[in-house]
Amino acid sequence: MDFTSRMVALLGELRRERNGAVADAMRCYGAPYGLNYGVSLPTLRKLARAETPDHDFARYLYLQEVRELRLAALHIARPESLTPDEFPAWAAGIVNSEVAEEAAFAFLSRSAALPALFDAWIAAPNPLLRYAALHSAARSDLLTAAWIAPAVEAVRCAADTLSKPAAAPLSASSAARLIAQGAVALLSAVGGLNEENRQAVLRAAGSLGKLPAEDYVHEELTWRLEA
Repeated sequence: MDFTSRMVALLGELRRERNGAVADAMRCYGAPYGLNYGVSLPTLRKLARAETPDHDFARYLYLQEVRELRLAALHIARPESLTPDEFPAWAAGIVNSEVAEEAAFAFLSRSAALPALFDAWIAAPNPLLRYAALHSAARSDLLTAAWIAPAVEAVRCAADTLSKPAAAPLSASSAARLIAQGAVALLSAVGGLNEENRQAVLRAAGSLGKLPAEDYVHEELTWRLEA
């Protein structure tokens, strides 16, 4: 069966699970999808995981302007097949925070290429890529203290952009908040590995300023990591 036929079959299964209320709720995630059936994430994940992993098919699905196909692609893709030359293609599909989070959960965090992706995306102009990098790193088995400084710097830079024009599809305040949340996820994971890391994370967080995103990170890490 060719990719188009496989896609149509999968889309038929997904459409049977459509939910208008969920679709309406998607507006809070940022840029809208071209087409959105509102299938719940647990159902979408179940249907996607029933597919045979196929990296090329996943990349084909990911190109489609349909929420459910793009998210399903992240479960059908093979993390071990991710290479740096693919980073731009996957980046192009991260149009809102839902895709960023699902990419981190299902695909990017499981790849041996994550350290290279983290380095490439943590300073990217697009805040959604920084958010995806932070969440992916937080979930990865490759977790390392080397990611503390870049995570803190990402928060500092995001907070500083509040005084500058925002890049679509997020306002500057929304972007700063997302990056702060991603940084908290990563830094608390790194800090939880051992006492040396915990102290390093708290020192780094203590160097942040008093802008809202910086305050959020400092306060969250204080209660999560303070002995």
